[in-house]
Amino acid sequence: MSAGKRTAILISGRGSNMLSLLEAARAPGYPAQIALVLSNRPAAAGLARAREAGIATCGLDHKAFADREAFEQAMDAALVEADIELVCLAGFMRVLTPWFVRRWEGRMINIHPSLLPLFRGTRTHEQALEAGMRVHGCTVHFVVPELDAGPIIAQACVPVHPDDDPAALAARVLVEEHRIYPQALAEVASGRAALHEGRCVFRGG
Repeated sequence: MSAGKRTAILISGRGSNMLSLLEAARAPGYPAQIALVLSNRPAAAGLARAREAGIATCGLDHKAFADREAFEQAMDAALVEADIELVCLAGFMRVLTPWFVRRWEGRMINIHPSLLPLFRGTRTHEQALEAGMRVHGCTVHFVVPELDAGPIIAQACVPVHPDDDPAALAARVLVEEHRIYPQALAEVASGRAALHEGRCVFRGG
């Protein structure tokens, strides 16, 4: 049985979406194998959780490097050394340079807590409430140089309740993040979804 595409998860914190991907990858026939969890914060709680799950980890403190380029070169070297084929950003709180994005173009995906193209960047739940949205949600997309602008692989919606605050809305969205991220990774790892000429193309199979 094939072990699936060797996949790295990049995190900065507790690794909530990381855990959903790890759980999905345990299923027989899942087309991705989580081979590495890497963080720009060596003390990130998610690294300990990954080690407990038997996954190789790498902590690279971005503050220890002279500049963003040096950090990303070290990160790229770690991914190459681990024979990584796909990269999943899961709460990785670093804006990536065009160099790194292009290096992994078509092989790197991200989950964002809004219905893109609405509410790029941070504070998405606050923005949704301030805008009076009746629905909110999350998006899995291919990573491109422009922030949160890549072709969409999957989305999920949740209702916005009249008494919602950002925390309550975030919790409802997070449930959907945990559901659609493993599904989207499976689509990419299997080749059913691919980046082609700036679009996400879905193939049968």
